[in-house]
Amino acid sequence: MILLPLLLLVFLYAVVVLRCWYAWRKLSELTQQAEVPPVFFTVIIPVRNEASNILRLLQDLEQQRYPVDSFEVLVVDDHSQDATPALVAQYKAQSSVLIRLIELHHFPGKRQKKAAVEIGIQHASGSWIVCTDGDCRLPQGWLQAYNQMIHAQQPKMISGPVVYAPIDTLWQRLQALEFSALIGVGAASIALQKPTMCNGANLAYEKAAFEEVNGFAGNEQIPSGDDEFLLHKIHSRYPGKVAFLKSKAAIVQTPAAEKVRQFLHQRVRWASKWRHYQSWASSLLALLVLGANVAVLAICLGCLSGIWPWYSFATVIFLKLGADAVLLRQILLFFEKKRLLSLLWLLQLVYVPYIVLTAILGLKGTYAWKGRQLKTT
Repeated sequence: MILLPLLLLVFLYAVVVLRCWYAWRKLSELTQQAEVPPVFFTVIIPVRNEASNILRLLQDLEQQRYPVDSFEVLVVDDHSQDATPALVAQYKAQSSVLIRLIELHHFPGKRQKKAAVEIGIQHASGSWIVCTDGDCRLPQGWLQAYNQMIHAQQPKMISGPVVYAPIDTLWQRLQALEFSALIGVGAASIALQKPTMCNGANLAYEKAAFEEVNGFAGNEQIPSGDDEFLLHKIHSRYPGKVAFLKSKAAIVQTPAAEKVRQFLHQRVRWASKWRHYQSWASSLLALLVLGANVAVLAICLGCLSGIWPWYSFATVIFLKLGADAVLLRQILLFFEKKRLLSLLWLLQLVYVPYIVLTAILGLKGTYAWKGRQLKTT
């Protein structure tokens, strides 16, 4: 009696994944267009303890193929305990780019990423806000691609592609494979006009749209979610005005977690948001992914104990891995990382216990991040 619902759950998961595959394929890749007028961007970089990374990011912004008088950079320091503010101040003194350093310790009670972004927007001169993180690397055509997308589709918000780099070790490659799936599903959900997820490492939105939806109001108590909660609010206020920037010129690189402990804290931080979603599509997707993986584990245990025949386990593995492989192949082709697909079987082995663990810990909502112990209430 229990086996059939579990099989149906995995089948439903496969249908949703294949629908995402179809949506990804239908998502047009941005092509080079004729010259269009430059939008004035404010690039906001919330940072905390990024002394080892921030100069490379600022150099990437210096090398943008975009008019230097058409963007500004606001580095908003969130109480760093290292030399991050000093390095930014030193760099901006000799940069051709307009760089401003804002330190949250000048704003009583303001701390963490949402506050940093909010303060940055209050000081922004641009009509469009573009966000990235202090440990990211940017391609030279990053702002140019965003500008083209704005003129091509007139959106209110744009989610951009992000990949893990470098991926030299097996640990890094497994993370990159899973992360590629998350980015691809987020892009497909936007294409289907049911946005579920995006990534604050590569995200842009109209400043007026941020103000129209009252920014982060309503989820200030949640430490993370500066990206996805805003995505849901803007989609709700402006249906059809959220876009995904499918362009290789806009791919942002971010490092994978160095240690398992850091990785788990990051994923718990992400998982702790889902119970606060107002978007039914996001909540259902999170529950479906969790449910399908629990079903795979339950059927495996049932087969091991002799309750169910092994062909039932073979069926769910075929359904789940088959659908995952079809979607991931297309996404990895775009990211030029097709070789990662060979690790899908290994990822599945560790994915089931990992996602169950992070879901449970996510309900508790306690995790360490950037030298702070945080809790989602």
